[in-house]
Amino acid sequence: MLKHLKRHITYLVVSYRLGKTILIDDFHLEGSKKTEEEKNKKIKRFEVINFILKTFKEDTTYLEIGVRDPEDNFNKIMAVNKYSVDPGIENVKNPVDFKLTSDSFFDNLEQGLLLYKEIKFHVVFIDGMHRANQVERDIDNALKYLTEDGFIVLHDCNPPTEFHARENYDYKLSPAQQYWNGTVWKAFFKFRQRNDYYSCCIDSDWGIGVISKYVDLGIPTGVNNPFFEYAIFNKKRKESLNLISFEKFKSKFKIF
Repeated sequence: MLKHLKRHITYLVVSYRLGKTILIDDFHLEGSKKTEEEKNKKIKRFEVINFILKTFKEDTTYLEIGVRDPEDNFNKIMAVNKYSVDPGIENVKNPVDFKLTSDSFFDNLEQGLLLYKEIKFHVVFIDGMHRANQVERDIDNALKYLTEDGFIVLHDCNPPTEFHARENYDYKLSPAQQYWNGTVWKAFFKFRQRNDYYSCCIDSDWGIGVISKYVDLGIPTGVNNPFFEYAIFNKKRKESLNLISFEKFKSKFKIF
């Protein structure tokens, strides 16, 4: 009994010291600071998407991949035709049009089992599984169903620290706590090396990436980071993402 009590006391002492260390740890302090800075940025993804949709003169068709809660973004989108895709892992109710993974959705779309095979979207918003390999597939699949002058928009392209860009969402004891951007930045950075599309990242709401074949959003990245190292990305963040303000983004559209 005494031995068990001593172990318990030792555990409490160690836990207290660890907790106290976290409160003054530079990584945790910086992580909290960066998180608050990002949360306080005003422009949200639905504002960017709605701006883009307004540039079209015809009725628009919009696709959202990864919805979770429609009130966060989907319900605020001003498109004539809207479709939502989500397997419902994070929301049991899952009030979306297609309760599927994005891979299954595009596979069924290609087979003509959903909507119609010739459908084209003016904007595809990608906010599903936040791991680079999945984001890559979502981009490639979305391009097949994008209008010639359409746009792909991605969320979480600009993780403020390497802890926000961790692989494992469930690990929440890091300086990023429960906030998670995953490795979306890697997929977006890789795409930005292509010469056949323009792209940029709006510096707000955890990084809003935009891809277009029609509007000159900026030249491809020249950053050499073949192994997708976060330290290199962080040092050359602006060039890696073509990080710009929303005001500068809007100036790219000649009609405004």
